[in-house]
Amino acid sequence: MSSQFSSYSTKELIQKLKKQKRILILQGVLIILMIVFAVFSSLEKGISFHSFLPLFFSPMFVAIYLDVRNIKKTLQSKTEK
Repeated sequence: MSSQFSSYSTKELIQKLKKQKRILILQGVLIILMIVFAVFSSLEKGISFHSFLPLFFSPMFVAIYLDVRNIKKTLQSKTEK
């Protein structure tokens, strides 16, 4: 099965990988901050919308992480050829 990134050149894959890694790190930091905020908010005011906010953003984190993995696999398969 061909990857969605197989039509990209090696240079484009490297650029996309760098961009996706930056986005992944930024989103990870934001989710951690949201978790900290949710815990403190829950302790102070009880359970509210803010308590569940990190759950809404974590699927995006997982999707970006899977994209990074797929880009790495495609890049590795291109460099082996």
